[in-house]
Amino acid sequence: MSIRIPIETSARHIHISREDFEKLFGQGAELTFVKELSQPGQFLAKERITIVGPKGSFIHVAVLGPFRQETQVELSLTDTRKIGLPGVIRQSGDIQGTPGCTLVNGHRSLEIAKGVIVAKRHIHMAPEDAMKMHVSDNDNVFVITQSYERSLIFADVIVRVSPLYRLAMHVDTDEANAFASETPPTGIILPLFDGKSYSLQKWAEELQSGINR
Repeated sequence: MSIRIPIETSARHIHISREDFEKLFGQGAELTFVKELSQPGQFLAKERITIVGPKGSFIHVAVLGPFRQETQVELSLTDTRKIGLPGVIRQSGDIQGTPGCTLVNGHRSLEIAKGVIVAKRHIHMAPEDAMKMHVSDNDNVFVITQSYERSLIFADVIVRVSPLYRLAMHVDTDEANAFASETPPTGIILPLFDGKSYSLQKWAEELQSGINR
């Protein structure tokens, strides 16, 4: 039986280092806990930060805790275009060569040289979930969404396995708007071409040329 994976929408947010947080909120400042998120140990903080790019800004952007080693700003592709930044799709934590921006809190501001990413869609799961679904950490998979009249298939979904994770697929607001309905959406992993989207394209080209496998 296929396992239904809850799909959650990640709106724009910031993961911040302690050093950068103190530059914006003062020496010794701490994140103020508001509520837990779906992934164990992760939480929404009370603090908000303004993100500024060459062509615009977003105010009151959510900050998530706990502190990270490096500051990372997660936006959708629509967001990056709106404020004039390149849309670089990366896994969380892979920020080398990514664009930077300005972070603002009141009269304090901070330029970060890198760290703005469009998060690659991914699934968090515990090792026991991975065993049941026959996948491993960093696998690429296809996921079909279960959504009223707007179902679709996502390719190149990264599997992330850790004992600290709880089962959930994360997409950004652009992706969620393409399929989400009023009911909580779910998805199911499809064992197609080892998750490789270029194989799906090759298959489509073969079908168009009359080759059936």
